[in-house]
Amino acid sequence: MEEDELPRVLQQLWGIEGRSRPGPKPAFQVRDIGDAAIKLADAGGLSAVSMSKVAAELGVTTMALYRYVEAKDDLYVVMLDQAFGLPPEVSETADWRERITTWAEAFQAALQEHPWILQVPVFEPPLSPNQLVWMETGLKAFEGTPLEPNDRMSAMLLVNIFVRGTTGLSVNMLNMPPAEAVAAGERYTRRLRMLATPDRFPAIATTMDGPQDFIDNDPTEFRFGLTTVLDGIQSLISRRG
Repeated sequence: MEEDELPRVLQQLWGIEGRSRPGPKPAFQVRDIGDAAIKLADAGGLSAVSMSKVAAELGVTTMALYRYVEAKDDLYVVMLDQAFGLPPEVSETADWRERITTWAEAFQAALQEHPWILQVPVFEPPLSPNQLVWMETGLKAFEGTPLEPNDRMSAMLLVNIFVRGTTGLSVNMLNMPPAEAVAAGERYTRRLRMLATPDRFPAIATTMDGPQDFIDNDPTEFRFGLTTVLDGIQSLISRRG
């Protein structure tokens, strides 16, 4: 494949030498830019990241930054690659469920550590180094099963979507002090009991019989959902087997 087929930001992340550019020798690496941008996003969310602020964090001019990343979308590519890092290693003796569970839990942990990831617009599948390692690891979790390659991709994407969805529902609560999060959950429950009366919303009212905690980040809820998703994949594996 010709180097020019890859955007310059990917050439830099992959260590591919593209065509040399005029001007002084680079003072830092593209991953230094990613570190600076992640620092800003972790502190103030994705809206806190701009080319000018990243340049200021690095002590250079905004124009100097454009020698490394040509657009904000390029900056997001670097940020995502570094924020996720590499997935954890899993024992070769582990079965597919243990492998994909470890993958999913690590994926969730990355989203919880960097909630702004969920705000990054996604226009195409990942091509950066760490992101492809995540994809490879997720697909390899299904090695040894009778699933066809396309089925493995679909199964991995199903788990990916589940993790992103469930984490997105609770991610704002992660930034609240514990006492505020509890108060918000209790307030919602009171209001729901007031509005979802048995005559109008009997199905909702039935769920309100015991203690409720609708707004939380309970790991047992995540595990329940993940187990249900994996049970569905197991059903497909059994049919294919």
